[in-house]
Amino acid sequence: MEEPNASPAPGQGSWYEGWFSSPYYEILYRHRDDSEAQAFIDRLLVWLQPKMGALILDLACGKGRYARYLARKGFHVTGLDLSVNSITQAREYEMENLAFFTHDMRLPYRINYFDFTFNFFTSFGYFDQEHDDVRTLKSIALGLKKGGVFVLDFFNSAYVKTHFLGSQEKTVQGIAFKTNKYLQDNRIIKTIDFEDQGRFWHFEESVRLFELQDFERLFRGAGLRIETLFGNYQLDPFDESSSPRLILIARKP
Repeated sequence: MEEPNASPAPGQGSWYEGWFSSPYYEILYRHRDDSEAQAFIDRLLVWLQPKMGALILDLACGKGRYARYLARKGFHVTGLDLSVNSITQAREYEMENLAFFTHDMRLPYRINYFDFTFNFFTSFGYFDQEHDDVRTLKSIALGLKKGGVFVLDFFNSAYVKTHFLGSQEKTVQGIAFKTNKYLQDNRIIKTIDFEDQGRFWHFEESVRLFELQDFERLFRGAGLRIETLFGNYQLDPFDESSSPRLILIARKP
């Protein structure tokens, strides 16, 4: 019997709007280790030494789990995300020093306002055109106070090319997810296919393979000065051949 056509999320435009708003996104990635992520944030805060009450932006915050963690530490945190569904859920946790808003990262939000802007866990490089990435970085720079710091946590493209391509199958909550990662047009594409509720579903993730020299050029054009590089969540120095992450610490002059 011929397999029916796989269905994307209905009524969505770009891949990230449909996939991140889908309940299947949470199911597939439910195994993610919050304790590891929080340990990374703790190390980062020790290194950055933000003042108590500092104004922090969590850009592309999703459902706000890390914004909430930062707020519990006494900072004034704003979480922004394009997904209405994610922000709706995040707002259930709002409090005096924590607020969430639906916002497109390409557009300025506040001007000369934040002490720190964080973009965690490869939440950059989604757009098809580089000018949208440039718009994003310029908006980030506008939002920072003079001397403010931007932290971008991205994967190391050279490492990804040699370690994370190929197919996998994983069953979560009775759903058999088939994923495949491959390179295409200087992007890493991940397809997600599965059957549930009598339908075949197909989603994709697509992220630009930015390398350090790309970020150096883009940051310079946005008026951000890269000061430090880390290569993993333990904040070891960046090595292009062996580091799994590329974590950039930049400052607005």
